[in-house]
Amino acid sequence: MTTLSLQAWRNNLRSVLFLGVLLFACAWTLRYWQAWLYVGIYGMAVCFNTACFLKRDPSLVERRLQAGPGAETTPNQRRIQAAAAICLLGIFVLAGLDHRWSWSSVPPSVVLAGDGLLVEGLVLVFVTFRHNSYAASTVEVVQKQTVAADGPYAWVRHPMYLGSGVAFLATPAALGSTWAWLAAVPATLTLAVRLVDEERLLLQQLPGYATYCMQVRFRLIPLIW
Repeated sequence: MTTLSLQAWRNNLRSVLFLGVLLFACAWTLRYWQAWLYVGIYGMAVCFNTACFLKRDPSLVERRLQAGPGAETTPNQRRIQAAAAICLLGIFVLAGLDHRWSWSSVPPSVVLAGDGLLVEGLVLVFVTFRHNSYAASTVEVVQKQTVAADGPYAWVRHPMYLGSGVAFLATPAALGSTWAWLAAVPATLTLAVRLVDEERLLLQQLPGYATYCMQVRFRLIPLIW
């Protein structure tokens, strides 16, 4: 196993364990079937992506290993990423506390619908990766980078953010918590702020991106924005 593979799988294990520990610690019980299902879906998704792209596109895996506010190259993106991280943390903390103290009640059918939307969001992120090897975790333009214009990029300019936004908004339902939307909505809004700032950099540094923006009008939501 290569160094890249070891680092990628180690990061997966850490992220899945962190998510599980956070949810069950806040809920203060293991009897939280919604969280088990959620962590299982998330864990299978990250493992599938890693296994697939280590074989298909290891450069993409390597680019995505550098993540978080500290990995960003501009102050604006560091602030945006920090705000997003706080909001995401808030989703899981609120969901766990909600389960612990029974602040809200979400029917199982709604939980399963939330899981379905979560899967759809994760699938869209996967498809985005297949069509854009430069979909890194940080905002930057690297040498030899080209404009991705096929697949989901033919419909919106930021399909990975669309998939992430769907997953963010589906998470409260999937975890059986209405209170968690207090953090999920701001988390989704940070994606919009991030992509607007990212587009400024792409227009300045990525050849052909201005032409692509004229061809694909919508940033995030088809026919709306």
